[in-house]
Amino acid sequence: MSLTVTLPKGEAVPALGQGTWQIAENAARRAQEIEALRLGVELGMTLIDTAEMYGEGAAEELVAEALAGQRERLFLVSKVYPHNASRRGVVEACERSLKRLKTDRLDLYLLHWRGSVPLEETVIGFEELRRAGKVRRWGVSNFDTDDMDELFEVPDGPNCATNQVLYNVTRRGPEYDLLPWMTERGMPLMAYSPIEQGRIPRRGALQKVAEKHGASAFQIALAWLLQKPGVIAIPKASSPEHVRDNCRALEIRLDPEDLAAIDAEFPPPKRKRPLEMI
Repeated sequence: MSLTVTLPKGEAVPALGQGTWQIAENAARRAQEIEALRLGVELGMTLIDTAEMYGEGAAEELVAEALAGQRERLFLVSKVYPHNASRRGVVEACERSLKRLKTDRLDLYLLHWRGSVPLEETVIGFEELRRAGKVRRWGVSNFDTDDMDELFEVPDGPNCATNQVLYNVTRRGPEYDLLPWMTERGMPLMAYSPIEQGRIPRRGALQKVAEKHGASAFQIALAWLLQKPGVIAIPKASSPEHVRDNCRALEIRLDPEDLAAIDAEFPPPKRKRPLEMI
């Protein structure tokens, strides 16, 4: 089963991708992490999210090793540090990421979070990269609604393709204003840490719904997110077994009774909450 989400201007990408935060940090796990990434691609999880921050480039290098020869199958995402996001700095950082990833282009390049560099300057750099064919699209990460408003006031700011934020069943703040803001503009939300780095509660509503579906609480939390329109989830999996578990979440369809039970334990926000980060 395959679910897709449509980016601005119409390109469909997998709703379930693969994150790489905290991989390539232990040599003893490298072979298993490579196997997991390869399996994920075979199962259709061809959107790969990484960043220059992850292991200071080591994650990008592992992705290149794992997925050598498969570039045309992939939708490759990386991110630039805020302190590298000046007009010139973002171009140079992208070149370094391309070298580590052993590719000539990124499908999506994100500003990892806001820093001191003016947004207008970063966008100029992103647009230069786009015109040069080094990135196909660009976007942002960890931007709250007011940040997005400010971005859209910048020349070419509305070219932003996505916003990657912390969003899961236990952290539903974006539903109050950020997610509607993005939906109104046809912009998907990319959810990182979709199962809260394995800290999703395994008892209560999630476990009861899991028992009903013959699944785990983690799979229910991921399925819940995948049923949200316009949301891309990028869980990290460091073992093939974990990859298969994540992929099975695509087969789970939660019914209104399931969703009501989850809402009762993890209620949607009734007021604005500051955007959370981990």
